[in-house]
Amino acid sequence: MIIDLHVHTWPRSQCSNIEPRELVARAKKLGLDGFCLTEHQVLWDLEEVRELALDQGIRIFRGNEITTAQGDILVFGLEKDIQGVVTARALQKEVEAAGAFSIAAHPFRGFKTFGVGQLDMNLEQASQKKVFKYVHAIEVHNGKVSETDNALARQVAELLGKPGTGGSDAHLIQDLGTYVTIFEKDIEDDAQLLEELHAGRFSAGVNPD
Repeated sequence: MIIDLHVHTWPRSQCSNIEPRELVARAKKLGLDGFCLTEHQVLWDLEEVRELALDQGIRIFRGNEITTAQGDILVFGLEKDIQGVVTARALQKEVEAAGAFSIAAHPFRGFKTFGVGQLDMNLEQASQKKVFKYVHAIEVHNGKVSETDNALARQVAELLGKPGTGGSDAHLIQDLGTYVTIFEKDIEDDAQLLEELHAGRFSAGVNPD
């Protein structure tokens, strides 16, 4: 099952230009099985998502992108809006209490600008970024960063033994589906998505269409 696990819409994410209903038509055109709405600090209402997906043949899931002092974290299964900037450790406590799942989003965004060499940082040092201590997985394919950024994220995920996910991080409709997460099983709803994330039955990929 092919899901774009990281998508933003307007007006819930003020930085996005995508109208929610645009996503459904675009996702079908791209051959996606579904996408996940991961707004900044805002969780979609379940009934609104069901209405958006009604009879469209596309599965729509809910997540949240939380700003922490250690970096942005995608969270699934947490029925709570976290406002303001929190620490990754504090967010982890909320995630664990709820049985939710967390992913370090674009952990090396801007890496191309500085570079490991310029920062005199090797892979081992990169892997010690604090956010990695407080998440279940790492976003290794992100559509809004450079391939250099993504490559480092993949290397760190492998070194730390953490699973990798993919998502477009779309803020423009044409960006949807650039990267995806491929799940082994069919997923119907948020509960099943959470189950498959915890089970690790997924891999980061590129939409084959």
